[in-house]
Amino acid sequence: MKKFLALLLALVMVLALAACGGGDKGGDTTPPPADSGSTETEAPPADAGSGEKTSIKVIAAEYGQNTKQWWADFVTEFNGSHDDIDLVVEVVSWNDIYTVVNTRVANSDAPDILNIDVFADYVADDLLLPIQDCVSDETYAKFYDAFLEQSNIDGTIWAIPDLASARAMYYNTDILEAAGVEVPTTWDELKAACEAIKAYDSSIYPWGIDMTTDEGQAAFAYYIWNNGSDFTDASGNWALNSDANVEAIEYAVGLVSDGLTNTDPANETRYALQDLFGAGKLAMMIGPNSIPTYIADNYAKANTPAEEQINYAFAAIPTNGGNSSVSAGVMDRFMVFDNDDSDEKIEAIKEFFDFFYEDSRYSDWVLMEGFLPATSAGGEIVAASDESMAPWVEIVGSCKFYPTAKAEWADVKQGVINVEQQALLGGSVKELLDNLQSEIAG
Repeated sequence: MKKFLALLLALVMVLALAACGGGDKGGDTTPPPADSGSTETEAPPADAGSGEKTSIKVIAAEYGQNTKQWWADFVTEFNGSHDDIDLVVEVVSWNDIYTVVNTRVANSDAPDILNIDVFADYVADDLLLPIQDCVSDETYAKFYDAFLEQSNIDGTIWAIPDLASARAMYYNTDILEAAGVEVPTTWDELKAACEAIKAYDSSIYPWGIDMTTDEGQAAFAYYIWNNGSDFTDASGNWALNSDANVEAIEYAVGLVSDGLTNTDPANETRYALQDLFGAGKLAMMIGPNSIPTYIADNYAKANTPAEEQINYAFAAIPTNGGNSSVSAGVMDRFMVFDNDDSDEKIEAIKEFFDFFYEDSRYSDWVLMEGFLPATSAGGEIVAASDESMAPWVEIVGSCKFYPTAKAEWADVKQGVINVEQQALLGGSVKELLDNLQSEIAG
């Protein structure tokens, strides 16, 4: 196993020792919407005389409050209509999934199908099958070409898109009006608006930042992309320590040190921020198109009266230096591990994907947590069924994506999060990014 997996195993051992010592994650008092860890969902065992079944094991990421139940229903329906296949789906929280998967891989216990965001390291370690070998022609033809290209390495597509989300700035219209500020479009306007909101009501957090292990790479992207920069240069080489990137992260960390944000960005995930925003305690934040669904679900579960619900809208992410606003896109994937599978196993995997991407079922999956579809038919159904989603369906194709096709992405992702968290503790952004650039690019 290559260096990537060895390092991750070392990290797992360190974390295990820390857990034995009784430590915690450091103060995120508002956890993600579902409990951490994993849940396996499977149908009851077949009768003894039913014959041998082809087993498919899936590890799926937990997206929110409804994910586990959706997969439980899916497994029941799939196994009920496929007598020759035994599907088992293990749902794992985003906080744990990287450790879980890489531990399994290192122990020669890889799943058949994995739902996650990263893939390039698995390709580099020769662990995956070309995805087109594992998907029927009919299903493969459904995907947006631009999405498939995000999983292209040296002319081979290694994964298919699961779903996508786009990001924008959400703002509480009542708070901004009361503080006497307009919706900010530039970094200078954003800082001024934050200062005005803090002066209006010091109990309100003006701006939300998530620099946790859950979404810290997204925060890095928001600021560098909207400062006219990127993870790489025009030639595709890593440029993590560019002057524009240093300036961008210094700006974001400066908002925190000036007391204009939530108090603990290294530990408060976007779910915590969404809860604060829905409660009227956070004025502005960058977040995905799923926020309205998340807030509405919380209001429904808490029976929150209409008069206690916030009024809000979304706008483009503020930029610096006259650059155009960039809507960050996030795409997760399905990939298939090369487990020396038989022809029967590959055919069963194709059946799984055909079933999952059936137009109405796939649209239900996307709408379940308020995400965006990666198929044209799904986009049409989602836009028609939810008027508020139509603008998002239009813009998702023009989003900027992480450079996930580069083999170093998993290390870069963790690296930029470490940079942010060390900078929050007072470290020099320039020195931290210089060190990261040296580690990644040599």
